Amino acid sequence: MAQDSPPTVHNQTLLLPCHECDLVCEVVPGEKGGWLQCPRCRHPLMRQAQSDQLTPALAFTSLILLGLSLLFPYIGFEKSGIERAMTVTDAAWELAVYHHPALAVIVIATIIVIPALYLLSICWVHLSLAAPRQLPGSLLLARWLPRMQPWMMADVFAIAALVSLVKIVAMAHIQLLSAFWTFSGYALLLLITVTRMNTISLWQRLLGNLQQPVAARSGLTARAQGLIGCQWCGQLQAMHHHHCQRCDSPLHGRHPLTLQRVWALLITAILCCFPAHLFPIMTTTSLGQNEPSTIIAGVMLFLRHGDWPIALIIFTASVLVPFGKIMALGWLCIASRRRDTLDMKNQMALYRITEWVGRWSMIDVFVVAIIVALFQMGNILTVTPGVGGVAFSAVVIFTMLAAHQFDPRLIWDQQQTLTRNTQPEHQP
Repeated sequence: MAQDSPPTVHNQTLLLPCHECDLVCEVVPGEKGGWLQCPRCRHPLMRQAQSDQLTPALAFTSLILLGLSLLFPYIGFEKSGIERAMTVTDAAWELAVYHHPALAVIVIATIIVIPALYLLSICWVHLSLAAPRQLPGSLLLARWLPRMQPWMMADVFAIAALVSLVKIVAMAHIQLLSAFWTFSGYALLLLITVTRMNTISLWQRLLGNLQQPVAARSGLTARAQGLIGCQWCGQLQAMHHHHCQRCDSPLHGRHPLTLQRVWALLITAILCCFPAHLFPIMTTTSLGQNEPSTIIAGVMLFLRHGDWPIALIIFTASVLVPFGKIMALGWLCIASRRRDTLDMKNQMALYRITEWVGRWSMIDVFVVAIIVALFQMGNILTVTPGVGGVAFSAVVIFTMLAAHQFDPRLIWDQQQTLTRNTQPEHQP
């Protein structure tokens, strides 16, 4: 049965496991907003008390703006007396028309379907909290909320639209139509809603306060105490459990094949890099002449036109970030097996930046989707997607999966083992 937020939630001392370093931390939620952090690795554990009405209100408003964005045209242009306007869904539809259904599914899923499901889930879960009895499916939706977050890219699409405008403003007269503004508002509110989500506090409101194991102590890792922590609801429990005894989410210890899976995904991403950069990401056809364009060619085009800030954005998102992410994840896998003492502050900073920055590489794919949707003018000017776009999307997806598969606790385990082995040498 759903429970109202108990008055003891904000005063009760909680023992929460850190998902990144496995340290059991003692936290006391306060009345002011803000994140409580792990004292060892500075990973955010939970957000302190905040208004429970604002988050669903933001989610509902964002849904309304998304609906309006789908009803009206997004961007329009006029060239040689020919006018054309595109909608948000045209960005995916034209990709499917030109025999790239996989790319179309990626675009429509990341900017519309997954965000809409996320916002609806927030509204449903908070409606369940306000209802006399818990609504069906609220626990399942609460489990899926944090899993959907990395794959929502409405904000990346909004930035890609601005990059597209810079790219085509010299080719045609551009108009920003009503859906452009509503979609921008939707992307902004979605981003604010995601940053406000408090997973552990949400589970406390759904299922009541955490049950603290009698033998659990702060300052030690959960593994050293024979415990395992649920990364979704924060519950500590015996290590032999495979599912959380509180929220029924799968529990993940240090799986022996974690690094193998990460390496496999990274190798696959590297293989996809070759067609992504060698084959054209789009082809422009004007008066019967085809002009294929690769990612690097697009960057050089911006440089020739003097738009070096946009060229820098595209080069960073499409070249530096994917290759940098592959190298960073490779290093983290090696670091988890090194027998040298590492600066863990730098290792965690590298891991978090790698995990956060990966989805921004999709900006080039969204630029192609927008341009393809706009420039369908028959023999005068037509832009079609290329194989390079599909391969580049695969690079982004595989590197994101690799980042989510990597378990940073492996590095902490290795460093803790090294510290334990060297301690006797310093003892009198």
